Amino acid sequence: MQLKRLSLWLLAAVAIPLSAQRTLTVSVKPGAEINPDMYGVFFEDINFGADGGLYAELVKNRSFEFDYPLMGWTPFGEVSVETEAPAFEKNPHYVRLTEKGTYKRAGLQNEGFVDGMNLVRGKEYRLVFYARRQSERPVRVKVEFITAANNPMTSAKVEVDSPEWQKYTLVMKAGKSDAHARLRLTVETKGVLDIDHVSLFPVDTWNGRENGLRKDLVQALYDLKPGVFRFPGGCIVEGSTLDTRYQWKNSVGPVENRPYNDNRWNYTFRHRLYPDYYQSYGLGFYEYFLLCEDIGAEPLPVLNCGIGCQYQSGELVPLDEMDPYVQDAIDLVEFANGDTTTTWGSLRARMGHPEPFGLKYLGIGNEQWGEEFVQREALFVEALRKHCPDIRIVGSSGPSADGEQFEYLWPEMKRLKVDFVDEHYYKPPEWFYANAGRYDDYDRKGPKVYAGEYASHHKSKENNFEAALSEAAFLTGVERNADVVRLATYAPLLAHVDAWQWRPDMIWFDNSRVLLTPNYYVQQLYSLHKGTHTLRLTENGAAVKGQESLYASAVYDADSARIIVKVANTASHPQEVVLRFDGLKRRQALQPQAEILYMQSDDKNAVNTFKNPSAIVPQRAGAAVEGDRCPLTLAPQSFQVIIIPFVSKP
Repeated sequence: MQLKRLSLWLLAAVAIPLSAQRTLTVSVKPGAEINPDMYGVFFEDINFGADGGLYAELVKNRSFEFDYPLMGWTPFGEVSVETEAPAFEKNPHYVRLTEKGTYKRAGLQNEGFVDGMNLVRGKEYRLVFYARRQSERPVRVKVEFITAANNPMTSAKVEVDSPEWQKYTLVMKAGKSDAHARLRLTVETKGVLDIDHVSLFPVDTWNGRENGLRKDLVQALYDLKPGVFRFPGGCIVEGSTLDTRYQWKNSVGPVENRPYNDNRWNYTFRHRLYPDYYQSYGLGFYEYFLLCEDIGAEPLPVLNCGIGCQYQSGELVPLDEMDPYVQDAIDLVEFANGDTTTTWGSLRARMGHPEPFGLKYLGIGNEQWGEEFVQREALFVEALRKHCPDIRIVGSSGPSADGEQFEYLWPEMKRLKVDFVDEHYYKPPEWFYANAGRYDDYDRKGPKVYAGEYASHHKSKENNFEAALSEAAFLTGVERNADVVRLATYAPLLAHVDAWQWRPDMIWFDNSRVLLTPNYYVQQLYSLHKGTHTLRLTENGAAVKGQESLYASAVYDADSARIIVKVANTASHPQEVVLRFDGLKRRQALQPQAEILYMQSDDKNAVNTFKNPSAIVPQRAGAAVEGDRCPLTLAPQSFQVIIIPFVSKP
């Protein structure tokens, strides 16, 4: 977290007339337990979030399996695409390079995902490819890193001497730094060469893993300390058609033999077409589980329920043909949690993780609706209760936060006795302010709420401060009702600044840099200071949920013996507030100094940019605690987290 030691508005109020103060009363008696997994993130391969983003592979279409097999590649000389006797059954296309000894040569150049590859001077990169010679003599290949200006910066040579498919690996250092570099392979000797799965990764990936993840993006996720990580979507789960749905079994096993899939976001938005957007499945379910383990988040995979996207194809798997879909769910639990003697548990072990991943959440369906969804959901619930009774099942309330389908699905999810109901809301800031009390009257005995996709959508669709402030205000109501809302994940997570389809998004990036938004910092403040139990916070006996532009909640953290109060002042003027702590025991006292983390801007349209990435970040201040009171002046348009430790009286 970036913190500046500034104290512009958030100062302890001194000699404020009592008539001008608003008193917020906090009962220090711990209430409902807060789910330690409460605040997390939702990941989907949209906006080049996986291939070209989190997944550190630098080569686009590395196995020549796009619908147009040479998309992403510039061939030169005599080049053909072949499928006879391939290296990999599920990726049958490969390229044949024929060099007849002419001046032209034969070869390929790869453009990378979004306007090139980021190469950093002095850093090492691991190139892997599979090749065989079709000629009698060995074939020599020259490998080059090329700058955006078409100047070679680094080169190496490899001799392919086997008539059978062989793996070739070499590590090369970048001679220059260039965020838009290219990779070129040229046949230098007379002969015929077959080549497949041309892959280039930084050696310095997250935790140094081959087939790894982009280090700076994972660091941003790690710094969030998310409690839960939902993947792989989103609408990716549904696919535009059932044939293009995400199938987790295609995303595990040897990475070279994972089949490519359409990315449903390539043609969805006609004004933002990306026809070269596919899924390599290199970032698959095994890698997702590893990532969750690395960042300390509980995995929450979501599986297709037998329905294609209802906004597009609306395809339905007949009820009497649903067994393979249901079995996929049972097998996934075995892959994550099964003993190494089981079919899928043994695959996990062979991939390098004999210990179970400890999966406890599983979502079935994304934003489906109607009787067709309920009928298919029921099949999963019945089977999972029988074969995987410890798994907590996440159902759905459809694509909207209200309306006919929402009203229909909630009672049906209760009837099916799912553990969670996934609610989605992409709404304007005004909706988030107005719905700070949304969960105050929810049924305490029914399924719990999972706020699976939410984000404040300003009319500009930018990640500006007003959007972040409205989310902070709304989350005070989520926190107040932590006995009902047990999980919450902002969405979407990642977006490439030069290749997005959807906005706003929590984290923006380009080929070489990461930009954290004000929304990111709001989520981080909640995640780092979620506490273990709710505390009752009121003004004149009522919850503080927008009266005179004030929103507030409080929690107790038993692990650190601290009271944590969150307050959003959405007014354009400062407000004078006294926090009064009720119910302190005789040997209990509050530390005389409170720590305050806050975000504030006089300009609601302010955003973080690559030129000014710290325009809106959490800042630090302090306030005096006088017995059972803490007087504050709240800055206009601000969100603050006030942290007050307990001390024991002698």
